[in-house]
Amino acid sequence: MPSQFMDAKQTAEYLNMSITWVYRDAPRLGLPAYKFGAGRNAKLQFKVRDVDAWARQQRLG
Repeated sequence: MPSQFMDAKQTAEYLNMSITWVYRDAPRLGLPAYKFGAGRNAKLQFKVRDVDAWARQQRLG
């Protein structure tokens, strides 16, 4: 079964964006993130289907 989640680095590579963009701007722009852990060790994860759906919504006319 393929992985359901991508970490921030994988998401950045998938979208051809920087890791900084993924952490700072992606959630603000509507890309839903999941936080696993607490404090400084918390990791952001993104569901593959959410990333695909979000990317389709960004399509220009």
